[in-house]
Amino acid sequence: MSTKAFKQDKVSQIKENIDKAQVAIVTEYKGYSVEEITNLRRALQKEDGDYMVTKNTLAKLAVKDTPYEVLTETFKGPIAIAFGFGDQVAPAKALSKFIKDTKKGEIIAAAMDGKLLSADEAKALATIPSKEEIYAKMLGCINSPATGIAGSVSAVMASLTRAIAAVRDQKSA
Repeated sequence: MSTKAFKQDKVSQIKENIDKAQVAIVTEYKGYSVEEITNLRRALQKEDGDYMVTKNTLAKLAVKDTPYEVLTETFKGPIAIAFGFGDQVAPAKALSKFIKDTKKGEIIAAAMDGKLLSADEAKALATIPSKEEIYAKMLGCINSPATGIAGSVSAVMASLTRAIAAVRDQKSA
């Protein structure tokens, strides 16, 4: 494959990911081994994401005229882009955990809904509960009153049954 064809292929891969992405997180990957990058890519794929190491010029070409064009100014030095296709929080959580475990690399910036997030905002994204956690909490809140009512009715019925049994035992004695 010629160099030009390889570059065009890489740009089209990035564009394909950008078209599906809910969030894009730019990271510095300096110091990562190939094995570490592979492990990070696998962790992100489990969270419905992907991780691509790319040249800055190719990344700039790929994000041109997309909502992720705001990331262009962050493409400096050795970078990689993590994409999240489903949940916007899961890739940030996976990246933060990986960086904490390896003590290498850092989150540079992120883009979500056409807005540029600073490194601190992107790191804060990792602390937000996932959609599943939020749904579970909401269902717990919705279920709580019904569970309380059911418990109260059950307690009243149990008390009534014990009272009837006590009266029955008293009369038979």
